[in-house]
Amino acid sequence: MAPFLVLLLAGVVTASRGDREPVYRECVSSCEQRNCTGSRLQDFWAEQPLYMRLTGWVCLDDCRYQCMWHTVYLYIKEGYAVPQFHGKWPFFRFLFFQEPASALASFLNGFANLVMLRRYRASVPASCPMYHTCLTFAMVSINAWFWSTIFHTRDTAITEKMDYFCASAVILHSIYLCCMRTLGLRYPSFATAFGAVLVVLFACHVSYLTLGRFDYSYNMLANASFGMVNLVWWLAWCLKRRSHQPYLWKCVLVVVLLQSLALLELLDFPPFLWVLDAHALWHFSTIPLNVLFYSFLKDDSLYLLKVNSVLKVD
Repeated sequence: MAPFLVLLLAGVVTASRGDREPVYRECVSSCEQRNCTGSRLQDFWAEQPLYMRLTGWVCLDDCRYQCMWHTVYLYIKEGYAVPQFHGKWPFFRFLFFQEPASALASFLNGFANLVMLRRYRASVPASCPMYHTCLTFAMVSINAWFWSTIFHTRDTAITEKMDYFCASAVILHSIYLCCMRTLGLRYPSFATAFGAVLVVLFACHVSYLTLGRFDYSYNMLANASFGMVNLVWWLAWCLKRRSHQPYLWKCVLVVVLLQSLALLELLDFPPFLWVLDAHALWHFSTIPLNVLFYSFLKDDSLYLLKVNSVLKVD
């Protein structure tokens, strides 16, 4: 999608009020002993729908899901605020979708990228200097939204890391896209060297988060820093050239709205109807920004072609 400012405004924690609750812990322990051993476990596998098995839901997951709602209902009955469990609000599971609204929003973002990529390729010839850079950016973005969809469908250690790493890749590639557009066309050697630095930076970022315990605070700070560089660079270039290229308002609006809409994450309220939370609203709000950013990329690519053709004639 269009360049992110902040991918994560708050790190996910490994323990929350709900899963520290003795009622929840006792419920999970009893359920696991009762349903997840011996013949009862065989019955669970026999009765479990195939789509749940294929997406990795196991007996313990089912116990945690049932005990989560048992605990939530007790909290509500006693007049307490809804707690989080394992760093997440309670969501109603739909089929095998753990967070159905966020999964749908992520899928729609990816689909919007795919549709706009096809429109870009249909409108812009491959001879455009930015053509291949824009195509690569689109593929990186589609891949990121694919893993975001998978992560919100089924939250595991692997899908979580892939979601975070691919999101970081989008920000860094957006920085490279900006570098290519602002400096790389005139100084290709600089763009190549800068791209290599970004690749090394991404490799170090992933290695640090993979080799040890996942550092959520560092991941948040790193992505926020990448996003700020991306934001300032795009804005500075757009504002400098706005009189020559009127369509640059699209890029300005995208980066400013992304900064503003990311604040939805700060709301962090319990899901409405146990489905729609602030994170899902944020993902839904970015869908039209994909359309606007690709419209900017198309206009800018056609502008470059026009300028180049004039220079050749002169």
